[in-house]
Amino acid sequence: MGKIAMQSETKFRLGVLVVMALLAGCAKGTRDLEEKLAEIRSRQGAPVEPLPAMRDFPPFPYAAFDLRDPFAPFSEDENAPSGGGAGPKPDPDRPKEYLESYPLDSLDMVGTLGTVDNLTALLKDPDGVVHRLQPGNYIGQNDGQITAIFEDRIELVELVSNGNGGWIERPASIALDDE
Repeated sequence: MGKIAMQSETKFRLGVLVVMALLAGCAKGTRDLEEKLAEIRSRQGAPVEPLPAMRDFPPFPYAAFDLRDPFAPFSEDENAPSGGGAGPKPDPDRPKEYLESYPLDSLDMVGTLGTVDNLTALLKDPDGVVHRLQPGNYIGQNDGQITAIFEDRIELVELVSNGNGGWIERPASIALDDE
């Protein structure tokens, strides 16, 4: 027999001995565990509290069967609120400004320049470039037009779809970043 074969046979025998020793250790010492379990099982359990009595509630009559389903789209004969007719609309011919390509939450106000009566806002875009803005400039992806600039915030009005082909104005603001 070769030297390698003898080494692997020796390792095999040693492994078998280790496994047998481990198994022999598992078989002993379970009597105290079984006695403890028998003692726990023989204990008297605590009484369980009875369930509370069920209360009867008076039935609620639902009387809105004849009303329009709020989740159904408007039909032709119904008057859709704030449809595509009157109200504010985005100007499709207006050239887009640079900061209209970013969502509002990605823009940070970093300061102001000027006097209280004539403030210019300093706004940092996600690329780290700082822009000067005045009331009337557009920012954000919802046609947001700046209405006022204060030392601690920029206020604007966005145009968002109302889901029925019309548009509604939604106020928004960007606060001064306190970093």
